[in-house]
Formats: sequence, structure tokens, C-alpha cells
Amino acid sequence: MPTPSPVDAARLPAGFAARVIAWQREHGRHQLPWQRTRDPYRVWLSEIMLQQTQVTTVLGYYERFLARFPDVVALADAPLDEVLSAWSGLGYYSRARNLHRCAQVVRDEHGGRFPASAAELERLPGIGRSTAAAIAAFCFGERAAILDGNVKRVLTRVLGYGHDLAQAKHERELWALAEALLPERDMGPYTQGLMDLGATVCLARSPHCLLCPVQALCAASAAGRPQDYPVKTRKLKRSRRENWWLWAEHEDAVWLMQRPDTGVWAGLYSLPEYPSLEALREAAAPLGAVPVAQPPIEHALTHFDWVLHPVKLQLEDAPRWEGGRWVRYEDLGAYGLPAPLRKLLAQR
Repeated sequence: MPTPSPVDAARLPAGFAARVIAWQREHGRHQLPWQRTRDPYRVWLSEIMLQQTQVTTVLGYYERFLARFPDVVALADAPLDEVLSAWSGLGYYSRARNLHRCAQVVRDEHGGRFPASAAELERLPGIGRSTAAAIAAFCFGERAAILDGNVKRVLTRVLGYGHDLAQAKHERELWALAEALLPERDMGPYTQGLMDLGATVCLARSPHCLLCPVQALCAASAAGRPQDYPVKTRKLKRSRRENWWLWAEHEDAVWLMQRPDTGVWAGLYSLPEYPSLEALREAAAPLGAVPVAQPPIEHALTHFDWVLHPVKLQLEDAPRWEGGRWVRYEDLGAYGLPAPLRKLLAQR
């Protein structure tokens, strides 16, 4: 691990921003659909989708989402279930709920127009400091620093910044350094260049240092230890969870329940969930059908690995339980479903 040492803003690498801008114009990404617009709605949507999600995955969702909700007012006016359905499969569903709430605030409090400054954008639901800065830089040319995961990696390596970013004071210091590095103009290509460097060159495990436009300025490359940056000691402790799904069918319909507003898959529709096979069998006993176990599903979430055991019941009658509804398979597209469940039901 590198030894932490303070970095004086007056000693920042000269020419850093100019190199990033020149590289982006010649070698950076230019064909992504959200790069061909200065519409804050489209840039905002791409920034939210790209959080925790690869570009290749986002591309298809982005186009379909815009076709369904072409502007911020259309998104604000749509029912949340419709928004969650369009988001289904992207994961981290709190993003979709915040997206919907933010659109409503823009509609109701800002006349359907996004604020033009990072400070005002950051006040909107679900928009953090880095996302606000990206929208302000791309759409309004504001000198505002971004600091997402990719950019943290680039800057800590270039600066040899060895402080532990798990500590808030060090995160704040890195923000100050990011702001000190900002160019006076060309904020769009600079911001995009930092993103592109982190995504395509300054990779976490195997950085392509020989292709990097700022290698000559990079402290980590000079020391031969880019893998040591960034430093963040606090790690998530993963756990394992196991549950059983009651997959009840009647004719061409499945029984779904809406999950609570908080927790995993909040607000999505799912199969009734039980802590054990015995609890599921007890709940299913009055239905008079034979439970048939299906192959288990293993699903990795941020904090834990989840094993889900679907147990299928084919019912002659259509009982109704509290807190759910029968949904025809042909109508599932109108419901927000977790990706593993959508895949399961598609393979019935």
C-alpha cells in the first residue's frame, strides 16, 4: 500500500487537463448516443443508468427508455409501475424510483426544465455531486468537477494520492484536487475524457499505461504500482441468503405480490417469498396442489449472494391472498419484475 502523503494543489501536474482534452478528441469515445446531445434530460438519464452498470448493458435500455418516455414530463406523468417495468433488468431499482421522483420535481417545481447549475441540480432527488457536475459540464459548460469511481482511480494514480478514501476528510481533499485540475474551458471534452480514461485505459486490474496520455505525469506509473490506487480500506462484507418462492399458476396467470417500499427490489412485483421450504409448504397446504421444486436460482447482489428456490403449484381454482394479484403471462411486460424472476417466468 502506498504511503499517504499530502498533495499540495500548487504542485499539481502541469498540462494535465490539456492532455486529457487532446486525447479525448482524438481517441475518446464519440459514438455513444448521450454524447450527441446537450439535452439535460438525456444526459441525466444516461448518468443515472451508468451508475453501477456497464455501457454495453445501458445502450439498449437507454434507447427503449427514451422511446417510452421521450422527455422529463412524460417520465413524470407515467405511473411508477410503468417506469419500474422499463427499468427491469438494470438492477439497483432505487435509481428508477429516484428517477421518477426527480422528474416529478423538475415538472412541478422547475416548469419541466432542469436547473442550469451543479449546485441546483444536486438538490434534486437521486442526483449526487458527481452526477450534478457531469450534467452541468456537458449541458451548460460549467466548471464543475466529477468524481465517480473511474475518475477517482485516474486522479489518485496520477497524483499518487495514497490517503484512505474511506475517510470523509480524504474524500473531501480529493474533491478539492479535482476542482484544482479543472481547465478554464472545454469542460465537455475534459469531463468525457476523464470518464473515458477510467473506463478504457486506466483500468482497475490491468491498466494500459503505455496508451495513457498522462502517463508521463502519473506518480503511480512512475512507481510501477498503479494497482495500489485508490486506497479504500472499508470493504463490504458479503453474506449468503436463502429463500423459497411460491410459484402459483392458474390457467395462464401467475400470482404476484408487490414488495415493500424499502429493501431489496423495493416496489417490484415478485413471487411470495418464504424463509424455508417448511414455511412454504405450510402456506401451500390448504391449496390442495402438489408442490414441484424447480432448479434453484443463484443471484449476486451488492452485499450478499442470494439463493432462491422456486416451488411450482398448478392450481385448479384461483384463490386470492392479501397483498397480491393474478397476472396473465402475456401482461407481465407492464409490471416491474426483478431480472431473475422475469427470466424464470419466460422459461416456464
